[in-house]
Amino acid sequence: MDGEDKDKFYIFDFCNNFEFFRMNKGRASANTMAIQGSIFSLEFEMAYKLQDIEYQEERLIAYRKDLVKNMQEKVKELPRDNFAVKQHLRYVDTYSEAANYDSITFEDTLLVKEEVAPLIRPDGDEISAVRFDALMYGLELAYLAGKNDSRYRSDLMKKVSGIATVANIPEVQNQKSLIQDILNTDYLERAGVDELEHIRLSLRGLMKYLPKISAKYETDFADEILSVEWNESQLENDELKNYKAKAEYYVRKHQDNVVIAKLKTNKPLTPLDVENLEQILWNEVGSKDEYEKECGHKPLGEFVREIVGLDMNAAKEAFSQFLDDASMDSRQIYFVNQVVEYVVHNGLLKDLSVLQEPPFTDKGSVVELFSADLNVWNGIRETIDRINANAMA
Repeated sequence: MDGEDKDKFYIFDFCNNFEFFRMNKGRASANTMAIQGSIFSLEFEMAYKLQDIEYQEERLIAYRKDLVKNMQEKVKELPRDNFAVKQHLRYVDTYSEAANYDSITFEDTLLVKEEVAPLIRPDGDEISAVRFDALMYGLELAYLAGKNDSRYRSDLMKKVSGIATVANIPEVQNQKSLIQDILNTDYLERAGVDELEHIRLSLRGLMKYLPKISAKYETDFADEILSVEWNESQLENDELKNYKAKAEYYVRKHQDNVVIAKLKTNKPLTPLDVENLEQILWNEVGSKDEYEKECGHKPLGEFVREIVGLDMNAAKEAFSQFLDDASMDSRQIYFVNQVVEYVVHNGLLKDLSVLQEPPFTDKGSVVELFSADLNVWNGIRETIDRINANAMA
């Protein structure tokens, strides 16, 4: 109005936006935050898995305590007056106390992944080392959960192979023995949690020396098919796999058998039913020794249920109280239908961590879908547990 340009202005920040974005002090650290949050979630899931009786050994108990101490400290470091932290203060306060890690449930892993992990701040560590931590924790968790870990192993081998090309660096030379064991022996195949954690601690500091691959080549070759050759499956030449193939063939061909039909239709087994299964799998198809070499101590009912799956009508009947519940919204019904589809095709749902992946999360996470009414989620989980229990023979 007076002909002069403005030299200042006021911003009225009623919603504390500046406080929210001040958390990283202007640094572009979104990716680092995501990695740190992912690592925290992996550590929490490992602490959950390590509660199992199978892992109650002195060294693994000590390892779990270290994980808990590290997580607790990271949560305690969060600034309570920060806008983002304030929104999740209930959970931040909960996991600032070591006692709240003593008995972790599956639901806790979901809540922490949603409420706490995204808040974890970068600790200033070398980003290449942090990424290696994420890789190794993913491998350790896959081992504990009995999941396929081929992708993690492949990534690890590529990184170790890369480090081996710069062995002139003294720090790399110091880990020569471990690097050679990983690349040239069955060390990685035999590795348990202890060995995987040893690899993480020993090699994480070397990741900064990985050669940077910058060359890019574009090619346009026409592939020439020299020959087409079909090979029979190795299954026919493998004695143990052959037992499993025979067992699966028998079960699929005899789904009218009273015991097999019970498993397919979600009926509980009697002691006599179990004896009949033993007669089939340990005498008619093969021996008990062959079964245990192939399947370990997996319950016979579980083995059969995984082959035949669960009858669709039986699955829908098991979850009918939720599918017919008028108070359930469309997203919740979708989730229950995905659980039904899963148990129909797989027979059981023992590893609840799959519920954190698509298609179960297509309409939202378990926390988002059922936080308003945990009784519904508890009912769904109890139904899953009953379906699993009916096959535990």
